[in-house]
Amino acid sequence: MEITWFGQSCFRLKSRSLTVITDPYSPEIGLKLPRQAATIVTISHNHDDHSCVAAVKSGAFVISGPGEYEVQGIFVLGISSFHDANNGQDLGRNTAYRIEFEDLAICHLGDLGHMPNQEQTELLTGADVLMVPVGGHSTLNPALAAEVVNLLEPRIIIPMHYKVPGLLAQLDSPKRFLSELGAEQPEKLETLIVTRSELGDNPPETARVVLLEVKQ
Repeated sequence: MEITWFGQSCFRLKSRSLTVITDPYSPEIGLKLPRQAATIVTISHNHDDHSCVAAVKSGAFVISGPGEYEVQGIFVLGISSFHDANNGQDLGRNTAYRIEFEDLAICHLGDLGHMPNQEQTELLTGADVLMVPVGGHSTLNPALAAEVVNLLEPRIIIPMHYKVPGLLAQLDSPKRFLSELGAEQPEKLETLIVTRSELGDNPPETARVVLLEVKQ
């Protein structure tokens, strides 16, 4: 699987014939999302920087809430959560997703704003790749983001939803999150290529932390 980041919480998960786009955004946020086709589009919540389905070519199956879905051999589990630590009273609801295809499990936390409860933790634990918001302000702060990562025990960690050049949203850099996690020197890649055979069956002693470059 090829994983590319377009900034904010927008990723492309791509195999030879299947593509998932997560949280496409409006150009009003200051970044430009290349228009492309997808098999599935997932939406974590209805804010313009996460729900601009029009930025993706027509024909994709759009998932915008909790539930179980299967599209062309891609299995998606939408897990209900909140955008804040006040049961959604401040910023509303959020859907985290567990996406499985290519014999890999990818967890995308959307704009999670709280520590997962026991049920959420059980559904999100042990992913091959975890995308976690780390820029604070409207989501997890860096310290809580690090706690969530340690709780969920993924093999690979990809920080998202943090300040990058051109982005107009008020967010912090990933520096404090990396410090909280004890990963001050993460891998820096244009694109992450990951396969089941490469990962193996046994979890590593230490998870990989990957900072992806923003593709524009």
